[in-house]
Amino acid sequence: MTEQPRQLTLNAFIYPTGHHEASWRHPGSTPERLYDVTYYQDIGRTAEAAKLDAVFLADGPALRTDVRHNATYSFEPITLLTAIASVTTHLGLIATASTTYYEPYNLARLFSSLDHISGGRAGWNIVTTGPDKAAGNFGLDVHPDHATRYERAREFVDAVVKLWDSWEDDALVIDKERGIYADTRKIHPINFEGKHLKVAGPFGAARSPQGHPVLVQAGSSNDGRDFAGRYAEAIFTAHQRLSDAQAFYADIKKRAAEFGRNPDHVKVLPGISPFIGDTEAEAHALEREFNELTVVEYGLTQLENITQVSLRHLRLDEPVPLDVFGDAGTVTDNTASRKQVVANIVERDRPTLRGLLHRLAGARGHRVFAGTAEQVADTIEEWFTKGGADGFNVMPPQYPQGLEAFTAQVVPILQQRGLFRTEYTGRTLRDHFGLPRPVSQFATVSI
Repeated sequence: MTEQPRQLTLNAFIYPTGHHEASWRHPGSTPERLYDVTYYQDIGRTAEAAKLDAVFLADGPALRTDVRHNATYSFEPITLLTAIASVTTHLGLIATASTTYYEPYNLARLFSSLDHISGGRAGWNIVTTGPDKAAGNFGLDVHPDHATRYERAREFVDAVVKLWDSWEDDALVIDKERGIYADTRKIHPINFEGKHLKVAGPFGAARSPQGHPVLVQAGSSNDGRDFAGRYAEAIFTAHQRLSDAQAFYADIKKRAAEFGRNPDHVKVLPGISPFIGDTEAEAHALEREFNELTVVEYGLTQLENITQVSLRHLRLDEPVPLDVFGDAGTVTDNTASRKQVVANIVERDRPTLRGLLHRLAGARGHRVFAGTAEQVADTIEEWFTKGGADGFNVMPPQYPQGLEAFTAQVVPILQQRGLFRTEYTGRTLRDHFGLPRPVSQFATVSI
């Protein structure tokens, strides 16, 4: 049997008017459509026409941006993805949900419903929620600390997967003659009890088409990496350089193997935000055009949110001091992964404050690349073939134009090189990612 060549995974990361913080101010932007569901359905159609693996929605249980200076929306992601599911047939649908501010049964039910409704296209991006302002929206005075959030997250995922597994695949009988709808011997209570959570089960619905939704994770701290190695089937991450991406990639694959998992079943997907032009100069001019629309106050607030460091005492054209983020050894210990990315930019490139704000304006620390479609394809291929990525979360600077440019210009080049599919070969998100369908952990073995 001939082994199939390794294929890229490509997701479209949906983010209001685009991933550049000034995208909403651009003349071609339509922020007035952010509460119009057809805006997102059109994005889904564009992604599916290009045979992308999935669309992905970030989310948080609190107002996450300074809405004085940037556009946002408040759609609940599973509801919105269900609307996208209604106008697509193959496209994967990945939503973010917090293990800190949900309960396992409710979340299991939401994602199981999305998986059934979409025919097996759901994915859960597991987060513990970083911003402490979320606590006040749930009757809490204090946001749980980092270690406690990850401790609860491990229990949470164990409980949710047990709920999804509590029906064996053949528990649904539907025997009209005998009057038996389900074989209750194959529906199991889970009786989960941990330090933070207690869930009896069984779940209220049969297993979904994928067995259960794909588990996705986005933390790159030390706790996040261990969590990913244990649970994640796809990992969203941020890197500026290939060498950093290679080190992260190798570390995640190693940790997965240490947990007894097949490293090939863990997809590492950095973010890339491409400015695409007919020439390299045109692409850089487009990037400058967006940067010139940025609001300094917004950029400073975002920088503080990412790093917990204020640089308001600096003039815009003053170099950012090398020691502003503390001791380099501490900063680069993966305890605050996005802060580490920023610190590395300062150490490597010695930018002015204005330059740093522009670097972060494009995609909040993810890699921004300006070039021709051929150059974008080259960098994607380099990271893919040199051990830096299994694919990418594509983060267009502007929606919908940026996604349209990527799908019309870059995707055909990747297809011509044999790196990306020309047609879907399966229907589920697991099919697209090349992941096996999990067997219920409660499945009985026939002898």
